[in-house]
Amino acid sequence: MTELLGQIIDDVSVSMKKAIAHLELEISKIRAGKATPQIVDGISVEYYGNPTPLNQVANVTTPDARTINIQPWEKKMIAAIEKAIMASNIGLTPQNDGNMIRLFLPPLTEERRRELVKRVLGEGEQAKVAVRSIRRDSIEQVKKLQKDGLSEDIAKDGEARIQGITDKFILLVDQTCKDKEKEIMTV
Repeated sequence: MTELLGQIIDDVSVSMKKAIAHLELEISKIRAGKATPQIVDGISVEYYGNPTPLNQVANVTTPDARTINIQPWEKKMIAAIEKAIMASNIGLTPQNDGNMIRLFLPPLTEERRRELVKRVLGEGEQAKVAVRSIRRDSIEQVKKLQKDGLSEDIAKDGEARIQGITDKFILLVDQTCKDKEKEIMTV
């Protein structure tokens, strides 16, 4: 029985780490006034009838802090890439010179920075919900083990350990969001 409890607690940490990794991935896509290839990561392009990630049909580089260059491997893909960028709603207008596409990031206004911070905090809240959901499910598993014969003291200790892990990950979510907020608000 205690091996099962140990396994549940290990699974909690693994699942919560995945929630944090997802949060970090999502907020890395939120631009902080600096060009990064992650801004275009979620964009899919129609390539021979199949939706294909942009980074698999083109080379994405950042020559400076305000520009993203997208160099397609096939020239005929420029129109499809341009269309996909416009449809992705990332707030950038592609500039096409016939050979490559350039995305210029305008400087962020104070209002836009505040909107981006709200998005970051929204992503953080979703991560907290995911962490709490993992906690709820694992505590239910512990209670089921208790019904199956696990002693009450060991079950309470397991629940306390799960709560401690949850608290640690909630603080990590808050810190991650705070760091991104600082990055966005820095002019």
